[in-house]
Amino acid sequence: MTPSNYPTPIDLPFNFSCISDDFEFSTPGLNPPEDEEGHWVIIQGTSAVLEQTSQGLILPGGILPDWLKPQQEPICIGSWHGKPLRAITVSSSLVLASPYVTDTFNTVRNTLDAQTLTLAGLGKQILHWDRVSLFCQRCGAATERIPGSWGKHCSACSSDHYPHLHPCAIVLVTRGDELLLTRKPEWPPNRYSLVAGFLEFGESLEECAMREVFEETGIRTSNLRYLGSQNWPFPAQLMAGFIADYADGEIVIEQSELEDARWFKRDQLPNLPTERSIARWIIDSFVHAV
Repeated sequence: MTPSNYPTPIDLPFNFSCISDDFEFSTPGLNPPEDEEGHWVIIQGTSAVLEQTSQGLILPGGILPDWLKPQQEPICIGSWHGKPLRAITVSSSLVLASPYVTDTFNTVRNTLDAQTLTLAGLGKQILHWDRVSLFCQRCGAATERIPGSWGKHCSACSSDHYPHLHPCAIVLVTRGDELLLTRKPEWPPNRYSLVAGFLEFGESLEECAMREVFEETGIRTSNLRYLGSQNWPFPAQLMAGFIADYADGEIVIEQSELEDARWFKRDQLPNLPTERSIARWIIDSFVHAV
């Protein structure tokens, strides 16, 4: 039995399948006329700017008020329900007026539906790439867009650059009916999650998963199985999820990374990550397994 909200990892927010029925992706250079009304992904710092309505928080639509219009040219990332979807950033110091509010959508709160989360995450990821790719990483010269793609070209040294996505392994280790969960000091009180870490040079995802568990907790694993993946736009990660069996070892935490790590019974769990994350999907899949 898998979690009911998201039957498979592909169904998780931030993965394209959440919006594929109503969203058509496009690439820069296919911008609609400026006066064609549509929808907006507006990023302010680490938050999304949303419109408060009687039905909840939604992406802003229509013509933006003058005080909210960006200084930079909006990027049209596609069409949502047949209307242009544009992405912009606004200054962190900008004070919002009603009905606009911010939502830090990588938090423990569940205030947004899966489609709004996914569209906001997609826009955030694209805006991040657009900002960090202004200059060539090889020679430092300014870059320009490669027509028909999200790539950038350097006219000085002819290098081409494409969006950087950073693969991470995230893994649940089980021992009978127990789960190995870890805690970082900056997390909310009593919140625990799974071991996770970035791929290193020369590693497979499986090697990364086993290494991260051992480095962070001192536990060795066996029987590692891949479960699925999730796009994670904070700012540009791909989370590859695994489950593994306990092999041997006692918990010794890497104190530069963790505040705590311990075994929890499946029916005596602490506060967990939100259901929109692959970490929670993996945990729920184990807890509810027959």
